[in-house]
Order: sequence, then structure tokens, then C-alpha cells
Amino acid sequence: MIRRLYDWTMAKAAHRHAEWWLALFAFVEASFFPIPPHPLLGLMCLAEPRKAVRFAAVATLASVAGGMLGYGIGHFLYDTIGAQLLHALGLEKSFPVAACYLREVGFWLFVAKGATPIPFKLLTITAGFIAMPVATFLIASLVSRAISFMIVGVLFRLFGAPIKAFIDKYLGTVVAAFIILVVAGFAAVTLIEGGDKAAASKCEAATLP
Repeated sequence: MIRRLYDWTMAKAAHRHAEWWLALFAFVEASFFPIPPHPLLGLMCLAEPRKAVRFAAVATLASVAGGMLGYGIGHFLYDTIGAQLLHALGLEKSFPVAACYLREVGFWLFVAKGATPIPFKLLTITAGFIAMPVATFLIASLVSRAISFMIVGVLFRLFGAPIKAFIDKYLGTVVAAFIILVVAGFAAVTLIEGGDKAAASKCEAATLP
């Protein structure tokens, strides 16, 4: 089923309304859709490198908007919809850990998400559940999604189709290096203040009530 859904999603890259499909998939993936929009974005950028930054911006903004839906589900509908969604997506065991880390580090967990496979929908639903300040959530989501999408768009725009091989092989390393630079100052402050080892230990041990 997932494979068929993936193939159906990828087929939209050749659709005359591909940009709208990209926006739709980026929106719904932020709260419940299981297929990430990145492969579709990559195919579209490969076909039209000159529009790569535009495509990446569409994916970024649509994903942030979709994140608000996820936030709303977590904040208002967790017991009726949110918990069932997380269970269907296989994320119910990750939820208490994510909730703990969001309470401890908040904004920075979203930033780190750009270099990790943490599902964005897990963060959006969890952020709503813990009532993370909306302004902080929006800024954090914008930074996180820009890291995930805009780097791809900019690379395709600058280097065109040949960059695909580089992205396939090294994108994770490039993004990780970028994240390290972004959080270096924060990490330094944390070390000076004695670190967050206790918080990390507490969060890793978190379980469902």
C-alpha cells in the first residue's frame, strides 16, 4: 500500500499542476500523510532547475501551514484524533519522548529535526499537545522546513541537474554541518551551564502515562 501511495505521489511531478500537488503533499505530510514531499520536490527541481528555489519555497510555506493543522490536532483533538494518528503512523512510543524534549529544548528540537529523520508530523502534533507558544512554533517550523527544503532548491538552482548525484550522496552531511553551525552557540551555553544530561536521561526514559 505504501509503495503504491509513493508511486502515485511521484507521478504528480509530471502533472501540469505539479506545484499545487507539491503544496498539498507538503501541507498534509506535516500532520498525517505518510509520504514526505522531498522526493517529489527533487523530481520537480530536476525537471526545472530554474524554478527550484520557487518549488522549495512553496514546499516550505505549505509545510509550515500544514504544521498548524498538526498543532491544532495535538492541542484540541489529541484524545479523539491525535492519538489514533500517531498509532497509525507507528509514532505512539516516540510521542512521550518528543513531548519531554520539546518541553526541555523547544525551538532547538525543530532546528535539529532538519538534520535528523524525526517525522515533522510528530513534532507538530506534540507541540500542540504541550501548548508550545504559537509564535515560537511558527518560527521553529519555518527554520526547520527551510533547512529541509530550501537547501535542495538552492543547490538545484545553482548547479542544475548534475547536483542530483551530489545531493543523493552528501545532502545529509551538508545539512548536518549546517545544523552544527546553527546550534554551536546554544551548545556552548549549555556546556557552560553544566549541560542537560539529566534532562536527556529523563526524556529518553519517558513513556506513555
